[in-house]
Amino acid sequence: MGNGFGSLYVGSGGLQSSQNALNTTANNLANVNTKGYVRQQVLYTDRNYNTFDTTASISPQQVGLGVKIGDVVHARDIFLDKSYRTESGRQAFYAATAEAVNEVYTFYQELEGEAFQDALQALWTSFQELSKDPGDSVNQNLVIQKAGLLVSRASAVYKGLNDYQRNINQKISNDIDRINEIGQRIFELNKEIHLVESSKVESAMTLRDERDNCLDELSSYVDITYKENPEGMVTVNIEGMEFVDEAHVYEMGKLVEDITEFVTPYWPHTSTPANGDYDEVFTYTNPISSELSTDVGELKALILARGDRVANYNDVVGVSQKEYNRSTAEHIGTGMSVMLQAQAQLDQLFHGIVTAVNDTLCPNIDASEVIDFNGAKSVVIKDKNGVEHTIKADDLLLDAENASVGIDGKLPPQELFKRIGTERYETIEAEDGNVYYKYIPEDPTETDMQYTIISVEVNHALIEQETNMPHLKQDGQVNYALAEQLAALWNVEGLTIDPNDANKVTYLDYYSNMIGAFGTLGSVYESTAYSLNDTVTSITNQRSQVIGVSSDEELTKMIKYQNAYNASSRFINVINEMVEHLITQLG
Repeated sequence: MGNGFGSLYVGSGGLQSSQNALNTTANNLANVNTKGYVRQQVLYTDRNYNTFDTTASISPQQVGLGVKIGDVVHARDIFLDKSYRTESGRQAFYAATAEAVNEVYTFYQELEGEAFQDALQALWTSFQELSKDPGDSVNQNLVIQKAGLLVSRASAVYKGLNDYQRNINQKISNDIDRINEIGQRIFELNKEIHLVESSKVESAMTLRDERDNCLDELSSYVDITYKENPEGMVTVNIEGMEFVDEAHVYEMGKLVEDITEFVTPYWPHTSTPANGDYDEVFTYTNPISSELSTDVGELKALILARGDRVANYNDVVGVSQKEYNRSTAEHIGTGMSVMLQAQAQLDQLFHGIVTAVNDTLCPNIDASEVIDFNGAKSVVIKDKNGVEHTIKADDLLLDAENASVGIDGKLPPQELFKRIGTERYETIEAEDGNVYYKYIPEDPTETDMQYTIISVEVNHALIEQETNMPHLKQDGQVNYALAEQLAALWNVEGLTIDPNDANKVTYLDYYSNMIGAFGTLGSVYESTAYSLNDTVTSITNQRSQVIGVSSDEELTKMIKYQNAYNASSRFINVINEMVEHLITQLG
């Protein structure tokens, strides 16, 4: 009788286990299309054994009580998870950079239906026409019109680049907000999981799925490391710095630059803003490479693509190759940033054309060739009003003897491109009757004193009267040599794309090489992102084999568990009939 009634435990155990297994399988099927859901697998184990004879010399007599569910496994592969998060971060880095390069390429290639190169070609053509007859006001007017077109088109492209730079800045701000939101959610999930699992009875599988999804998403933004402690709580580091621990979320702060409003992420808990000490999240002194793991995360890619300033020709002209390609604690290297390269190279082209044309129309010479310094480094000249003016030996003065003039015959001659708010020359009328035209040099710290895209316009004096453009010798004869020099400027190989390229090219070739270089760069980043996307897809497929739900497989299991349930039910019925027979017929 004991064995008979004990057999009922075997049957009931089978019923309960099969019912719970059916519930687990049904839950898997219900979430077959739920993003991030991890399938649950049932593991069976023996129930306790009853021992009847503990004195047996060989082995005790034991009777089993059937099976029970030992565990419901939350199927994951930590190695695949780590690989996925690393490769996902790298793919996001190169995809964000490729997008920025392609955007720049679009700005260069096309602007409102007209290629920027057309403006360069048009200005070149106007100077060729001017060289045929420099005294013709029609040719002079053509040059002024095409110069205005170049300034307008360059300004539009530069503005487009700056606007896109601000768009990237907004993305950076949004990414920081999202990273902080994910951190807070991971922290909340840690507490909820710990609360559920502290009894050592239940596993918080749904909460764990959500936390794993948060880690997956976070890994696409930044380079993370993480580990789970025995209490089931996950701690997360970003770029080696604590982000989430058992007690805190160390959110990223936003350092906003006053002029550009560029956002830079920093760690408030290790910074002292009162002293101006900000511990930035990223450092850029190391080159970008997979070996150094410096190419991980969309946020870093966006900051590098945007840069930390609005660049101009000063960020490429006179800059060494090392300075160009490497960053310091103060600045991101121009060569490391897509937008800085684009802005600096475009402005270098514009600056080169503008200064070459102006220097031809208004030639300068060293002050030492005009004034006798008697070995001194500078002299002081009083003007007619008694005001003293200091002229250094290396200052530039207008070459008044060889300068051409416009129809008005006045010196200094009119420049074609003018700095907004800054004259080209300071006129000094000395007490001895000599007149000096001191060139006001470009100041790299003052934008309105530079021949840069945002501070240059076509000289209004020439727009109002085109014949004032220098084209005559001071004796009144047409200066054909000057017009030929202007036309020949376009054949001078005077510019290099950047310090990495030693080949000097003409202005027209410079533009073609510049957009070609960006096209090549974009292709490299795109192919890398595409290759990494294939890697991520491959890992995703491998993960899906572990965590994914197959409806066919789950339906097969459901049939198996249903049959097991039916078998247990029939087993109980047989035992019930047997016991009933023993009691009623033999009792």
